[in-house]
Amino acid sequence: MTVILDREKHQQRSAPTASGWHRVCAIDELEPAWGEAALVGGKQVALFRTTPDEVLAVSQQDPATLSNVMARGIVGSRGSRPTIASPLHKEVYDLETGECFTNPELRLASYATRLVDGYVEVAV
Repeated sequence: MTVILDREKHQQRSAPTASGWHRVCAIDELEPAWGEAALVGGKQVALFRTTPDEVLAVSQQDPATLSNVMARGIVGSRGSRPTIASPLHKEVYDLETGECFTNPELRLASYATRLVDGYVEVAV
């Protein structure tokens, strides 16, 4: 069997339309500094609770390998920037912008998030 994978196109964190927001889970269901995968609007998304009241979302698909593994990456920081390191080849990405610090040719799609009544919503 042959499987063809497409790289997701980078999406800037822009103001999404009202119909683009999807309720995912209660913020209390997410562990601080730990990733969780979710299917949001038909896309695999990795969620990271970086502070008690902030959740960041990026594509679950590793741009280097096309494997859906980013929620299992290593959460860290570069200065004040929250980061995720791919669990496979350890490329380091900015969790807010998707920029790859270790390989400028790679970019991780990032998604806007918000908290509404204690629930995480993601725009895809």
